[in-house]
Amino acid sequence: MPEFDKMMTRGGDRGETSLVDGSRVAKCSQRVNVYGTVDELNSVLGMVRCEELPDDLNEKLLQLQNELFDLGCELATPADSEFAGQIPTVCQSQVELLEGWLQDAERQLQPIRNFILPGGSRAAATLHLARTVTRRCERELVALIADGTTVNPCCLKFLNRLSDLCFVWARLCNDRGRADICWQPGPHR
Repeated sequence: MPEFDKMMTRGGDRGETSLVDGSRVAKCSQRVNVYGTVDELNSVLGMVRCEELPDDLNEKLLQLQNELFDLGCELATPADSEFAGQIPTVCQSQVELLEGWLQDAERQLQPIRNFILPGGSRAAATLHLARTVTRRCERELVALIADGTTVNPCCLKFLNRLSDLCFVWARLCNDRGRADICWQPGPHR
């Protein structure tokens, strides 16, 4: 794997960046869009961790941040690269862990009777932001796959479960759903 010994390389001054294997691609390529959005999501989860959170949510978010970094590395490495075997990859057990966390959180929540607006506590609002960034990651990954790029199918499953998890964790941060802000439809508010 390449070493990173200095920050300023000037390599991107012409609108290109290096993938893990050293190959150069345009900064606007779909691959870069996807792993750049994964990085953005990781930053949003870092913001969530700065808030007061229920139970062991901080530790779970830290684990997710590490897994998102792995995901970004996987997406920044072409499948046919000599480095592909050295990069951690998303696996089904990670997807299943998110499913377990999702089920545990849902058991603690008030039932949903309306659509919920992003907001409530700062932690909940930031988790809703993480949810929307995760959904964008999903859309960008689907576009990368549609372009013909080979991608581990667990990557999309992981992101799909993570967006659901951000939603239920946002509700947990809103007093287990009791402080959710419900959508008031129509002009008769």
